[in-house]
Amino acid sequence: MKSIHAVWKMLRGLWHVVVGMWWIHAHFPRLSAEQREMRVQVWSLQFLALWDIHLKVLGQPVLNGPALIVANHISWLDISVIHAARHCRFVAKSDIRQWPLIGTLATGSGSLYIERTNRKDALRMVKDMADAMKDGDVVAVFPEGTTSDGRDILPFHANLLQSAILAQAPVQPMSLKFIDAATGETSFAPCYIGDDTLIGSIWRTLTSSRIIAVVHFGEPQSAKGRDRRAWAHDLRQDIIRLRDLDA
Repeated sequence: MKSIHAVWKMLRGLWHVVVGMWWIHAHFPRLSAEQREMRVQVWSLQFLALWDIHLKVLGQPVLNGPALIVANHISWLDISVIHAARHCRFVAKSDIRQWPLIGTLATGSGSLYIERTNRKDALRMVKDMADAMKDGDVVAVFPEGTTSDGRDILPFHANLLQSAILAQAPVQPMSLKFIDAATGETSFAPCYIGDDTLIGSIWRTLTSSRIIAVVHFGEPQSAKGRDRRAWAHDLRQDIIRLRDLDA
């Protein structure tokens, strides 16, 4: 029965993705930026509900840009979870743009793409992020650069924090973790690390008991004279503290 229910959830999720793509092509060109952001947030909330994932938001996300959100990175689910809590423009690796289905959704939600294997492209991305924030956008990055299981948070790469310094924008730390609703313990079902395959991670998520995605927003902060490396170190400590407050 659990497998049958998981297949049913997967089919509903795939249909929801198709509907999201149709919205992007049919309606987004006529919508304002605010309307598109609202639609992305509603779509993300509906997606989580279809897969029996409950969203719990602690703290207050920034109301308006310019701002940069930095978060720990656990799963392929992270972007949908964060979009459900607060729409933002994610910085994503460029090959996601070519992924079937996901690429269309990522582009439609306003993602900024970076060639991670090209160090020079980081300079372009810093400028693009700064320009987006100066235009009033909220941008989000995962400074770990890859996923971890959430028990430990990897050291932060500081390069993209330079965008907030250039834009004179505040940075808001945000922690993310997944909890098994039945036991109250950390759920590792959505993890996507090491030898995990995307299909395997999705199947674990679909066959697990109800999951609570906990998003905890900290206080926005300015650089206060810190360079990007010192700021990245402090933000990582802030995110660890936010995560542990929910333990």
